[in-house]
Amino acid sequence: MPTLSSTDPVLETQVFWDRHKKEVFAALIVALLAVIAWGGYRLYSERRDTAAANSLTSAKTAADFQKVIAQYPGTPASGAAYLFLAEEQRKEKKFNEANTTLQSFVEKYPQHQLKGTARMAMAANLESLGKSDEALAAYQRLAADDPQGFTAPVALITAVRLLKEKNQNEEAQRVCETILTKYRESLVAGEATRQLKLLRPPVETIPPPTPAPTANVPPMLLRPSDLPAAAPPAAAPPTGNTPATTARPK
Repeated sequence: MPTLSSTDPVLETQVFWDRHKKEVFAALIVALLAVIAWGGYRLYSERRDTAAANSLTSAKTAADFQKVIAQYPGTPASGAAYLFLAEEQRKEKKFNEANTTLQSFVEKYPQHQLKGTARMAMAANLESLGKSDEALAAYQRLAADDPQGFTAPVALITAVRLLKEKNQNEEAQRVCETILTKYRESLVAGEATRQLKLLRPPVETIPPPTPAPTANVPPMLLRPSDLPAAAPPAAAPPTGNTPATTARPK
């Protein structure tokens, strides 16, 4: 005897619910817990960020900034605290410590909008330590790693100064030309133009020959003997009325 199948949608839904209601309930509970957890995390993050920001606002010393970093890692306020701490260390001429702080900032906040600024500060600290070769390499790497960043032309024009100090004028000239080619709208384009004029050797011009001095004898001092002799007048050609020979008188 053939089995009769029902096409009633209500009946099919009832059968599906009876068979899978446990799985549906479990999925709903997981989704609800995910929403609650996300909301709780957002609320916790907002409160934590607010507390970190308040702590950063009241921070004044290097120890205060270190406290913000330790208590609120990963927050925007913590990232700013790294930069403030490095500045305090630089003021105290602790350039190595400042670079360690800035390197930690770059590693922990690789997408931060002030990452380029931190790298510029690291290169400047190397200069302060007398490590001009390392500083020059740091400026050049910064411009190469982030050519579209706002710090790239600043790093290049700073490299020009170091190259000039090393008497590498041809390389400094090429860097200035790169700035004027790729960053002609930047704020350092004017300085690059000025440096390029100083670096280019002046074009040697050949002066015109000096005319030989001429004697300037006043006319009143000339004597008749100084004047050239006049040429004798030329003989007049014979005319038709003049006989060719002169008759002798008888």
